[in-house]
Amino acid sequence: MAAHGGASPDAEALVWSDGHVAPHDEPARAVAFERVVSDAYFAQVPLSVTGFYRTPALHYDAAKGRGKPFHYFALGAALAEVEVDGLSGMKRLVAVDIVQDVGDTLHAAIDRGQIEGGFLQGVGWLTAEELRWSDDGRLLTHSASTYQIPAFGDAPSRFDVTLFPHATQSGVVHGSKAVGEPPLMLALSVREALRDAIASFGPAGGCVTVPSPLTHEAIWHAVRARLDATAAGTPATAAAG
Repeated sequence: MAAHGGASPDAEALVWSDGHVAPHDEPARAVAFERVVSDAYFAQVPLSVTGFYRTPALHYDAAKGRGKPFHYFALGAALAEVEVDGLSGMKRLVAVDIVQDVGDTLHAAIDRGQIEGGFLQGVGWLTAEELRWSDDGRLLTHSASTYQIPAFGDAPSRFDVTLFPHATQSGVVHGSKAVGEPPLMLALSVREALRDAIASFGPAGGCVTVPSPLTHEAIWHAVRARLDATAAGTPATAAAG
């Protein structure tokens, strides 16, 4: 769109409304947005811009081990209660309690949703999503029928999420913190709860070494190793491959 004299008006001088663009003081000269896009395309005028945010005050001396490599840390804690069937290796996530530091939340419901989703993604990573290859190097777990991701039924029966109060973070948008990925690591509580459950098969004591992901098959093998060691009178140490 050209203004008087052929000059292009500033963006602030244009009104974008109802799929049309017009000079602020000349609404009768409105043209369709599609026309603007088409003219810009053939005139090779880009309609997009890219910007980057540079986190302030970051510095680090690797040789001296001093500095501030991160703007802030995202903290959280989780407790998980599980049930394990020693005959089949099947597991059930009964209850989860999470406290997550999100600074001053921008939207509590969205933050809780991010925390719940990230946590369950971590549960899948640590208990189900197993990669297997054939002897000739082909990936066998390549589809939804062979690569198991968490589903609705894998969510705990009770899932309580608390946002840590009075946690304003300075130097960020409205005192908030990122909350998309940090809760994933809290799923370690589920893996360790499963390890404790496996340890309960047999006398107290000993060491239970389990893999990640701790799949139903791995749980079954670890329980059997624990019970076989107990029956044989050997130290109650179990390992699952």
